[in-house]
Amino acid sequence: MSKARNTDLPTEAIAVKYDMLSPMLDSALLEMREFSKKKQDGVLNPLKVKVLNRLLSDIKEILSSDPSTEYLDILDDESLPQNSDAVLILGQFRAAMNQFRGKYYGYYGGTHRWLTVENPKI
Repeated sequence: MSKARNTDLPTEAIAVKYDMLSPMLDSALLEMREFSKKKQDGVLNPLKVKVLNRLLSDIKEILSSDPSTEYLDILDDESLPQNSDAVLILGQFRAAMNQFRGKYYGYYGGTHRWLTVENPKI
């Protein structure tokens, strides 16, 4: 694992928000994969797009200092994406979240924890 500088570290609040949103992203990705298996070209309804975009926007905020955000797009709420499009986008968000966690979460001082601005010591 590469060592991050203290100025690059997330805050405790970001780590807490990550831990809250990560399982929500997993659930959304699982559901969208199921929808896509049944009807790949099915179109999402506006409510699903709104719910997913709220989640994705919060995740983009968490990852705002990470270069991966340049490649993360939320769902288009005007042209309503197909199920397969949503799976692709959610998968990209999952990959970015995994990369972020790999950078800042690990086994330090005998325990698994986040490296944060408030608790940076390795």
